[in-house]
Amino acid sequence: DAVNQIIVFSVYHSLSLSLSLSLSLPPSPPGDYEERGGSRAAGMNGNGPNKMVDPLEDPLPGLGTYEDFNTIDWVREKSKDRDRHREITNKSKESTVALLHSVSDAFSGWLLMLLVGLMAGALAGGIDIAAHWLTDLKEGLCLVGFWFNHEHCCWTSNETTFQERDRCPQWQSWAELITGTSEGAFAYIVNYLMYIVWALLFALLAVALVRAFAPYACGSGIPEIKTILSGFIIRGYLGKWTLIIKTITLVLAVSSGLSLGKEGPLVHVACCCANILCHLFTKYRKNEAKRREVLSAAAAVGVSVAFGAPIGGVLFSLEEVSYYFPLKTLWRSFFAALVAAFTLHSINPFGNSRLVLFYVEFHAPWHLVELVPFILLGIFGGLWGALFIRANIAWCRRRKSTRLGHYPVMEVLVVTALTAVLAYPNSYTRMSGAELIAELFNDCSLLDSSQLCGYKPPTNTSKTGVGNSLADRPAGEGLYTALWQLALALVFKMMITVITFGMKVPSGLFIPSMAVGAIAGRLLGVGMEQLAYYNHDSFIFKGWCSPGADCITPGLYAMVGAASCLGGVTRMTVSLVVIMFELTGGLEYIVPLMAATMTSKWVADALGREGIYEAHIRLNGYPFLEPKEEFGHSSLTVDVMRPRRSDPALAVLTQEGMTVGEVEALVESTRYSGFPVVVSQESQRLVGFVLRRDLLISIDNARKRQEGVVSASQVVFTEHAPAQADDGPPPLRLRGIVDLSPFTVTDHTPMDITVDIFRKLGLRQCLVTHNGRLLGIITKKDILKHMAQIANRDPDSILFN
Repeated sequence: DAVNQIIVFSVYHSLSLSLSLSLSLPPSPPGDYEERGGSRAAGMNGNGPNKMVDPLEDPLPGLGTYEDFNTIDWVREKSKDRDRHREITNKSKESTVALLHSVSDAFSGWLLMLLVGLMAGALAGGIDIAAHWLTDLKEGLCLVGFWFNHEHCCWTSNETTFQERDRCPQWQSWAELITGTSEGAFAYIVNYLMYIVWALLFALLAVALVRAFAPYACGSGIPEIKTILSGFIIRGYLGKWTLIIKTITLVLAVSSGLSLGKEGPLVHVACCCANILCHLFTKYRKNEAKRREVLSAAAAVGVSVAFGAPIGGVLFSLEEVSYYFPLKTLWRSFFAALVAAFTLHSINPFGNSRLVLFYVEFHAPWHLVELVPFILLGIFGGLWGALFIRANIAWCRRRKSTRLGHYPVMEVLVVTALTAVLAYPNSYTRMSGAELIAELFNDCSLLDSSQLCGYKPPTNTSKTGVGNSLADRPAGEGLYTALWQLALALVFKMMITVITFGMKVPSGLFIPSMAVGAIAGRLLGVGMEQLAYYNHDSFIFKGWCSPGADCITPGLYAMVGAASCLGGVTRMTVSLVVIMFELTGGLEYIVPLMAATMTSKWVADALGREGIYEAHIRLNGYPFLEPKEEFGHSSLTVDVMRPRRSDPALAVLTQEGMTVGEVEALVESTRYSGFPVVVSQESQRLVGFVLRRDLLISIDNARKRQEGVVSASQVVFTEHAPAQADDGPPPLRLRGIVDLSPFTVTDHTPMDITVDIFRKLGLRQCLVTHNGRLLGIITKKDILKHMAQIANRDPDSILFN
């Protein structure tokens, strides 16, 4: 296609330019290539009386690395890895030890995936168990052992009943422990106050730990993970302190009752595990591109342990998070997600020997007519997703631009207090998000004591539906009460989630979004059920819904609604459907899920192209080129490159003639990440590109380790030194740090082609030439600013390069 042709042309152009320059220079002495080892980053000493100082004889610490908040050069990193792999392969033919080293190098990726899966699975199991215990601690205490949660405490009790399964003498509420009774207004007030106190304590601990020890531990983490996987450097974001604090505060934040989930932050936790374990292997420690392949697999592990959905996790990483996802990474992601899921299953955090979070067992098949309400749920999910993104971004922008952002602890405490005060009176908002969704997905049976199963007894007991399920029945008083409570819970969840997501505590969005959709779906499902019951003779239901049959399954509507709202917020499609059927075990309901998810995405995209994660990336000013966004403008690279007509001339280095002092002055007077190297200021013929960091490290090292390097020493980027005075200082040769094949485009290359080159190759900059002469430079930041201007957004919102 056109993109591949332009890439091939760029490579050919770069090689032709390098060849023409080498032909214009004096010939190299025999054996020159062997001395350099054929590597772009290798150094070489000159011959003759004027032996040049070369700081690259030994590898320098920090050379080839990147500064914080900078973008990596994917092409350079992949080239380094190919050189390393080629060297290991060549040496493996020489000795047995080298062969074993080659085998261990090839196996190290699989070993790393195994360790990531084991570590992330163990941490996720611990988080699940601890969060369940602390959530129950807000309501009471187990007398036989305070470390038991409510469910485990009542497991061995012989005094539970089907009507009150959650009550047993071993578990006592705070009112029973303090006042000796669980009945009456005073007991209710005591439980209410204890619920608020525990919620505030957990929230205070969470925000205090995040603020004091690891500011990067807040939020979901997925927007930053996406940006890091695209090649951006954020030092410390995936470090050990972030992992420790995020793990602890995630438990506290979920237990506080705030409208957030742990699924998004678990992706961050898994990526932290992967980043830390990468330091055990040289191949991944020293190469940023290889490390990002591991982080892509770790994102799949995070979703695998969050939902118990290993296949959905791999697809989530491929569809939503990863920037570069080769086939080898797909296999390793699958392996790591499998190991993580097995580890989580071995820990058995849910206590039901099942890996999935919400297991459903629906018996009634769905009918073609039901696609209409399913699509309505998709429309609701798309509308809610677009509305939520706009409202949340507006609130987060207000937080960043006003005094509200200066008081993160106070904000968390106020929102927690507001949530606890409003949530406690309603049983559906009091329970955790996962418990609420499980309740809404539930299909009523004869032994169910839930309010959502408060139907009137069937008038004809001879017909009891299909299989073990009950026939459709008229709603009773208990169900009407539950519906009113669910309607209030829906409004509450929709409003409180907007201001909760983005606070300075770990906060995921999967569970709150699914809860909103599940409530809406259950309400619609019960409405459809009652409509079918009272109108089974109408033309809509007559053909497939006979009296006494189980026609409508409200739990299925809740499941479809949950997928719709999550899809509307995140814009996931394929991975979301797979996660949902892995999450629930409802394989036969893929078609309703697909219809609702696609409708949700279409509706949400019609109101705004960005998902919540892309919106937060843009809000934070990260340099992220969204692969899904199309570039429809007809501009050329000459319109976007720098310098512009009113700007000063491009800062360049000449291949010879500049002194160390002049180079240092140029670097100090500018803040650019790198400099083009040209033959001379007059000709402006391109030689290569050198990074600012490499230049500073090399000069600083030469001053410390080599004698005679002073400010008057000439800096040479050629193979051979120019003629020098006998009494002059020796020149400093830095050709070894120059990228001799930088990517170039002509000034008349269309910008849509240039944007595709940046996306597909992960470039951080590209040089613009005209007939071989250097005209300017175009960086990822320039492209993002240009795209922001086209979309009538503030170009200065792009903060990093």
